[in-house]
Amino acid sequence: MTRHIFFLVLTLSLTAGAQSKPRARQLGVPLEGVPGPLNAITDVSGVEVGHRTMISGASVRTGVTAVWPRGKASSDPVFGGFFSQNGNGDMTGTHWLEESGFLDGPVLITNTHSVGVVRDAYLAWLVKNKRQPGTNVFTGGFYTYPIVAETYDGFLNDINGFHVKPEDVAAALDSAAPGPVPEGSVGGGTGMICYGFKGGIGTSSRRLPAEQGGYTVGALVQCNCGSRSQLRIGGLPVGQELSANLPRASLDHPYREDMGSIIIVVATDAPLLPHQTKRLARRATMGLARTGSTSGNGSGDIFIAFSTANPHAAAATQAANVSMWPNDRLNPVFEAAVQATEEAIINAMLGAETMTGVNGHTVTALPHDRLRELLKRYNRLQ
Repeated sequence: MTRHIFFLVLTLSLTAGAQSKPRARQLGVPLEGVPGPLNAITDVSGVEVGHRTMISGASVRTGVTAVWPRGKASSDPVFGGFFSQNGNGDMTGTHWLEESGFLDGPVLITNTHSVGVVRDAYLAWLVKNKRQPGTNVFTGGFYTYPIVAETYDGFLNDINGFHVKPEDVAAALDSAAPGPVPEGSVGGGTGMICYGFKGGIGTSSRRLPAEQGGYTVGALVQCNCGSRSQLRIGGLPVGQELSANLPRASLDHPYREDMGSIIIVVATDAPLLPHQTKRLARRATMGLARTGSTSGNGSGDIFIAFSTANPHAAAATQAANVSMWPNDRLNPVFEAAVQATEEAIINAMLGAETMTGVNGHTVTALPHDRLRELLKRYNRLQ
């Protein structure tokens, strides 16, 4: 019980700190597109996000993030699809997602060695709360395949200590809410590194004009990818420019190449069918590329997209009336996904703070002042 209270209190305090840090647009980073009011994945109506942030002693730097497509109170699946840009990573439950076209439950994100406990803990959460999924339900029971994704936090976190427990997963699930999404070193992103700087969780959104459907597209990332020399912001080689005067000794071994991973969740309220959500997930690759990644051999770059339109499409007791946005009108939705992904990655880095973890390893945060200086020098400051 003591452990549970300690982590929860720490999560709340870190959440407040992460939210108060300036985001990309506030710092003058030039970005395309019009964001929603929160500039977050929760601008897509119904989406809720919860974090469990775990920082303790010198070696625990990890956590869990939960993204509920229709909110934690709903068991109504959404149409979804996934895409693996480079598969040196894991996202469970994707076989049935691909087969059925339904994302049935939340997307959970954690560290590489905690995928199993997070998966099992979500099933236990369903049983404890007397909940059922929206598919594969029968008289007296159900079966389901939770979506759990991961990136590796073992440079800052004692990953083989297996610190994520079922109660931490429940805390992320239960704390999910609409509204602003804490960014940086929170939830599953607590111990992550991005382009050789401190990484973590980031989010953004785009609102399309009425003549393009008026839909919203949002992205949430857990970024742990890339080498410092690759980082590009606003089209500028920021990583190369900053490398000369920033500490890098502790990063030489794990991040001398692009060998991390990134999980990207894309949400929209546009009425897309499953094959169209898969197409949408592919576009996250282009947003990632804008920030410099080449998806190296050691990187697990796995993306998932869903549409909150077409409620009750999975209901077995009635015929579903399903709508679809025409393929020939999808270009603005695709573009919005690219733009939101790019900004979400930058927001994740700007929301993070310098962190020291296991074995005294330290990862430096992307310096806001130096970034602004570079943008101004190249006449890119917005």
